[in-house]
Amino acid sequence: MPDIKKAIIPIAGLGTRFLPLSKVVPKEFWPLVDQPVIQHIINEAKLSGINEIIFVAKPKEKMMPEYLKPAPEIEKVLKERKKINILEEFKKLENLLSGITFSFVAQKKPMGDGHAILQAAKLVGDEPVACLFADDIVDAEVPCVAQLARTYKTCGKPIVALYKLPKEKLRLYGIVSVEKIANRLFKIKEIVEKPEEGKAPSDLAIVGKYILTPEVFAYLKKSKPGPRGEILLAETLDKMLKEEKVIYGYEFEGRWLECGNKLDWLKSNIYLGLKHPQFGPELKKFLKEI
Repeated sequence: MPDIKKAIIPIAGLGTRFLPLSKVVPKEFWPLVDQPVIQHIINEAKLSGINEIIFVAKPKEKMMPEYLKPAPEIEKVLKERKKINILEEFKKLENLLSGITFSFVAQKKPMGDGHAILQAAKLVGDEPVACLFADDIVDAEVPCVAQLARTYKTCGKPIVALYKLPKEKLRLYGIVSVEKIANRLFKIKEIVEKPEEGKAPSDLAIVGKYILTPEVFAYLKKSKPGPRGEILLAETLDKMLKEEKVIYGYEFEGRWLECGNKLDWLKSNIYLGLKHPQFGPELKKFLKEI
């Protein structure tokens, strides 16, 4: 199977859960400790062997292209003022972005995550592609997308990232019905979106990281908007399952850190802040004080 070298990152969402601040600061730029969320996502992609990233953005997106550009004037000021530590942070970002090509496609209307992914079809071409949603971070020794890509090499079918949740949380997520194939690897039989309490088919929830194949794009092209006017990836994948297409789920190793709502974003900041080599010790002292 071919190596996964391209990734789609949808960033055209309205960020309604983060209003009113998301009116001016898109949620992918909210800080996660000392980096914006999107930098964590790009870092995972690069560590997973990705060398081309396709952003699906709002029309006339300005912040992301600006963030990806060098800033020689700011660097010059930092050098003159001998702000070495801050300059090093700039260099880290430059090193992260080097070796990756970035492109943008527009999602003109907010018509769902499946519709957003579909906008990247021409740039993806006839090859498998990773897809990383910008509000799902995974803290792991081996990057989550690298785990999925490794699994794809053995099965050659779409792969969905899965994470085990406690019973009380299952009603909030897309939950899969599965058949276990091997350690951490499952054949997905059905996707149930936000099941009623006590009716979840398993304790495995879908996380916003995937390996998508050309077949998925073919189904997305045929998909019609649902009652809310959206084309959703989960619904498209479930339709494929109903037509007996094979889709696998992989229960990745690592911790899922959600950043899609205010409370989970705060929890993720605390978790990563306590692990941070510079800030962690002082944060632990502060938490004991209060």
